Amino acid sequence: MGHSLSKFTLGVILAAVLAISSLAATTIWQIDPQHTAAGFSIKHLMISTVRGQFKSVTGTVVWDDQDINKSKVDVTIDANTVDTSEPKRDADLKSANFFDVAHYPTITFKSKKIEQVSAGKIKITGDLTIHGVTKEVALNVEGPTGPVKDPWGNTRVAASATTRINRQDFGIKWDNKMDNGGLVVSNDVDITIDLEMIKKEAK
Repeated sequence: MGHSLSKFTLGVILAAVLAISSLAATTIWQIDPQHTAAGFSIKHLMISTVRGQFKSVTGTVVWDDQDINKSKVDVTIDANTVDTSEPKRDADLKSANFFDVAHYPTITFKSKKIEQVSAGKIKITGDLTIHGVTKEVALNVEGPTGPVKDPWGNTRVAASATTRINRQDFGIKWDNKMDNGGLVVSNDVDITIDLEMIKKEAK
């Protein structure tokens, strides 16, 4: 009886240790929208570059400290916050010509695979949804940085992610050709997400 009880107690302790170790391997980071922006650039008339950003980016990164491949990234961008420093252009981007924010108010990214490419470089493959259309894209990530403590005691890290998409793939098909056959607005869009994250402390 005593021997069986000892084995039972040992099993309970071992299970508890494994559970604690599993929890310790996962760190949850909340994106800080006040210090995060999703920028984009696109060619205008095939000769100049127009830049803009979405000012509201939220989401969570669940980071597995022992196995990066088990980590997850979930990001939501408020399409209504598009800003190119030109109100008329912003209104056009929000209209049905482009993002159609009345019907598709958010842009989302959900990771499916995360790989360590080299020191300080990560590749994140996942589903990007724009204008109600979901396509698989790969983000090239620089970072994350080492953790730092802010003046209020929060632990923070930062990273920068880039990718290039074709807007036509996401159903954003407004087009107008110039006399020479070039596009007024190019199809290729370069995206850069500069994000800062706050560690969610365990309660």
